[in-house]
Amino acid sequence: MDIRWRSNIQQASTLAAITCNFMLAANATAEAGPCTADISRLQTQITAAANPVTGPTATQSVGAQLHHQPTPSDVQSARTKASADADTALDRARNADEQGDAAACQEALRQARLLYGLADN
Repeated sequence: MDIRWRSNIQQASTLAAITCNFMLAANATAEAGPCTADISRLQTQITAAANPVTGPTATQSVGAQLHHQPTPSDVQSARTKASADADTALDRARNADEQGDAAACQEALRQARLLYGLADN
């Protein structure tokens, strides 16, 4: 009798876990914004393209146009600013998505793609 009781508890626990997972997945899908899938796709592209040499980019500086060689601190500063700008664009996209503003979300994603050098889809 003790073995059946344990088996019933295990079955009930398994069923409860499956039910909770299903409800959490359904809730996440129901709360998805107008461009949640686009944000996820862009984050996947960013992760796939990431390596130590590449990353977000910025516009060419006046010094570069005048053929001045950048210092290491200039390069680091430009990388930091480009990363911050790209992160800000992704944050704007997430916020617009949470608010249900598809147009603002798509514009923020367009800016993030541009900063990361990824083609618009």
